[in-house]
Amino acid sequence: MSRPRPLSGFPEFTPEQRIVEQHVLDRLRETFELHGFASIETRAVEPLDRLAKQGEIDKEVYVVRRLHADERSADELGLHFDLTVPFARYVLENAHALAFPFRRYQIQKVWRGERPQEGRYREFTQADIDIVDTGTLAAHHDVELPLVTLGALERLHVDLGIPPVLMRVNNRRLAQGFYRGLDIDDPAEVLRQVDKIDKIGPDRVVQTLVEQVGLSRAQADACVALAGIASADESFVDAVRALGVRSEELDAGIELLADVVRTAQRYVPGRLVADLKIARGLDYYTGTVYETELVGYEGWGSVSSGGRYESLASDGRTTYPGVGLSIGVTRLLVPLLSRGLIGASRPVPTVVLVAVDSEDARPDSIEVAELLRARGISCEVAPKADKYGKQIRFADRRRIPYVWFPGSGESGEVKDIRTGEQLPADPRRWAPAEEDLRPVVALQP
Repeated sequence: MSRPRPLSGFPEFTPEQRIVEQHVLDRLRETFELHGFASIETRAVEPLDRLAKQGEIDKEVYVVRRLHADERSADELGLHFDLTVPFARYVLENAHALAFPFRRYQIQKVWRGERPQEGRYREFTQADIDIVDTGTLAAHHDVELPLVTLGALERLHVDLGIPPVLMRVNNRRLAQGFYRGLDIDDPAEVLRQVDKIDKIGPDRVVQTLVEQVGLSRAQADACVALAGIASADESFVDAVRALGVRSEELDAGIELLADVVRTAQRYVPGRLVADLKIARGLDYYTGTVYETELVGYEGWGSVSSGGRYESLASDGRTTYPGVGLSIGVTRLLVPLLSRGLIGASRPVPTVVLVAVDSEDARPDSIEVAELLRARGISCEVAPKADKYGKQIRFADRRRIPYVWFPGSGESGEVKDIRTGEQLPADPRRWAPAEEDLRPVVALQP
């Protein structure tokens, strides 16, 4: 068989990189559960008409078909391109069994047929949290979600050494209220153009708003001036007021955004700013919107984003509004791993290699290993009864810190191969140093 060609856009991790990913996923899961979010998992496929928006699909969807399917059923299913669409369907199908407001987290693979490049992959893992209610959703959840997400990302920073983040927050009601105060008829189109300001610059946005959207130069300048306001405290309120625009919707949006900023200052200082150019181009966002970058690596783009939507799903009688945030786990990790910026202390969970004196004595080594495992100590038995020097080198290549040499009965000696220290040990009582018990994930020097 010839050597297989790699498929671009489908990242596969080495065992050491996978340990890093598992540490990240564990901490996200633990943080979400500390805040009362319940885990769900949805199927990988959805009907194409559900993946479509108003009959059109704006993502490159992978179509799923059976090898021997007939033409009529060939293109009915597609792999989900995010976790929001399947979650909306899940809420509708299971509303009778859910307690609202429903707090859910979901960590799964998603698929998009995009052109592969750093930060954009065809298969990747997302970690989503949402709070959904029936009819109306309390405004304080717009404040709660960024605190949970920032808490999870801060834990990755403190525990694993992943760079810190900065979340940028805006409110669609603030922006739309401002545009309506300027007598702009199509606020949604203005939002779509303002969302491009980081890519094409403010001058090009002004030009587009005038030439394509039909705004006056004064209206376009005011929209871009609003987008230029940013602050880590409530001073953004005075900056908006100074532009001289008034509307009830603008007032409501300012109050909601100020509440988010004020609470973040108290609980996650330095991790959130009001940034009025954040628009999030998706039409279904109706309130607070969020985008998050790694500090020092802003060029990598957003690693977490989301917002409030007034209608996640509707069955014609009940509407389910919600607010959600998504962390792009693969988007966050692949650049760090590929550059060697983060790694694990060893590529295996094993903390002890139990040596084998001879194949006849292998049962003694297995007995020692079972006693250690019963006490939560990860170990493996040497694959060959080589000279002890070769078994030590085998452990060293895998960065296993300890080698156990069985003695008479169940006693023996354990050697720390990093320091050379070797001491008598009993598998019923011996334990490694706490920091050696599991692989340690950290920034690399």
